Amino acid sequence: MDQIKLVAGNSNRPLAEAIGAYLSQPLAKCQVRRFADMEIFVEIQENVRGEDVFVIQSTSFPTNDHLMELLIITDALRRSSAKRITAVVPYFGYARQDRKSAPRTPISAKLVANLITEAGADRVLTLDLHAAQIQGFFDVPVDNLFGAPVMVQDIRSRFDLQKVTVVSPDVGGVVRARALANRINAPLAIVDKRRPRAGESEVMNIIGDVEGHSCILVDDIVDSGGTLCNAAEALLAKGASDVSAYITHGVLSGGAVARITASKLKELVLTDSIQPTEAVRVAKNIRVISVASLLGEAIRRTAGEESVSSLFD
Repeated sequence: MDQIKLVAGNSNRPLAEAIGAYLSQPLAKCQVRRFADMEIFVEIQENVRGEDVFVIQSTSFPTNDHLMELLIITDALRRSSAKRITAVVPYFGYARQDRKSAPRTPISAKLVANLITEAGADRVLTLDLHAAQIQGFFDVPVDNLFGAPVMVQDIRSRFDLQKVTVVSPDVGGVVRARALANRINAPLAIVDKRRPRAGESEVMNIIGDVEGHSCILVDDIVDSGGTLCNAAEALLAKGASDVSAYITHGVLSGGAVARITASKLKELVLTDSIQPTEAVRVAKNIRVISVASLLGEAIRRTAGEESVSSLFD
């Protein structure tokens, strides 16, 4: 651990500090500031030559600014002769653009992967990628961690597991929801929905028995909140006793917080992969749990050349 350096950008300083506390390792001195025209300037203010450096930076809102910070910090470390640079990206922005959704559209997730690699990252450590195949976009090793262990621990402490049904809010999230359901030995239900247009969803049907059960919606990203709110109404209409949601990345753009606060969701539980806004912190039915210990342990194992996958056995 003496040869580890933790460097943080501006996207989620509290999470970086919590990871440092878990590892008993203070954050390295690094200045990230902007010139008058908003160009980003980075200065690593301590020696990193021959060190194993972990750059902790989510590419959350403002996505482009935080992505550029990550790239420039990585370049600065490479030019400072760091032995190995690991980009720790709790929330990987642009992950929803992982394929051509229509003619003449980009695959932006691949472009971002190329940028991070070319900047000098030797490996990437991230959390609950929107699509697991994004790992293949990188030409360096990628560790895709799962937030499920942290969520399961919280669920076990708050629910009667005999009366819980885990629900996937769409067909694409079934694998994620089934994995969590297996961990707590709970049945699985699926919300059949369609998207008339980007950012909007319409529930068509509920697959599975939810009557009399506490339903837990599980997903990787909540953005507008429309899917969760519509799913909660549909599940309650089918006889569910209450509906909560456990989501890894709380993007929560636009009026999402107000929408969720006014919805029939009993509670929305987010991880701190994205730094919560003041609106999230004061919302009556939104709660944040930390993934600092999970990320910290993955960093410790990576630095010690130990297995990371065994964290999820």
